Amino acid sequence: MRIIQFLNERNESRVGIVENDIIQVLRGINSTYQLFEDLISRELPVEETIQQLVSGHYEKYDQLLAEGKVQLPFDHPDPYHTWITGTGLTHLGSAASRNAMHEKLNALPAQELTDSMKMFQMGKENGKMKDGVPASQPEWFYKGNGLMAVAPGKALVSPPFALDGGEEPEIVGLYIIDKSGNPVRVGFALGNEFSDHQTERMNYLYLAHSKLRPCSYGPELLLGDLPSHITGKSRIIRDKKVLWEKEFLTGEANMSHNLANLEYHHFKYTLFRQPGDVHVHFFGTSVLSFGDNIKTQPGDVFEIEADGFGKPLRNTLSVVQ
Repeated sequence: MRIIQFLNERNESRVGIVENDIIQVLRGINSTYQLFEDLISRELPVEETIQQLVSGHYEKYDQLLAEGKVQLPFDHPDPYHTWITGTGLTHLGSAASRNAMHEKLNALPAQELTDSMKMFQMGKENGKMKDGVPASQPEWFYKGNGLMAVAPGKALVSPPFALDGGEEPEIVGLYIIDKSGNPVRVGFALGNEFSDHQTERMNYLYLAHSKLRPCSYGPELLLGDLPSHITGKSRIIRDKKVLWEKEFLTGEANMSHNLANLEYHHFKYTLFRQPGDVHVHFFGTSVLSFGDNIKTQPGDVFEIEADGFGKPLRNTLSVVQ
């Protein structure tokens, strides 16, 4: 099941189930946060309960997108209670890039590997949590609070001091912390973990600076388990033509870490287990237009799609002068 959060003709927040190009509106539900807070506190089955809330009223999905009415699929009513974070060096990547990375690992002695390569190797050798036993820690970064989240269809604004603004196509895990301080996974969404790759390339210690940029996720919230193998496409559209396009692979079959390990190493910190908080956690990628020497410019449209996630996530690049 996939659901979205949107504004109706009176600009009131509503939630609906995606049924191809039609949205079946849920009755009495004004936000996905309200919905899941209630489901979790009452320990109700998610998909069965949601199905019981259908109202018989429908909205046209494409019209909502065209009018900019589709909102983030899950967020906190107070953006200061949203944590946006992520992990990197988590994906094995496509066959070609994986082989290239393995060849480099095998060709260099351990003392000559970069810190990034050492981190990748740690995950490749021991990134799968098994039987409750944590595996190696992944790379981790902070992107900001809910103020940094941009709704699908809206502009990703690059600050005037940025050297670059590029897409990162990823799967996002969405969580709420229950009243006992336990993280509860709500579902998954497509994400664009927009970053400044030129700043990062200057020195890896600038990674933290490069990540403090807006991001977007959605438009749909996928409930249930994440498929183990997901094929997606990331593209840049300029002047209504595809400038760059590349396939990306994700899901645990294509990752050096499993979700259990990534979640453990994030939520092991008490800071991230405050009741009522929302967490938006990016799981990483292996495909970037920056890696193919693409220089983005204002007006470019980022488009990310993947099997099983419904409509693509689209955002336009804007640059503050």
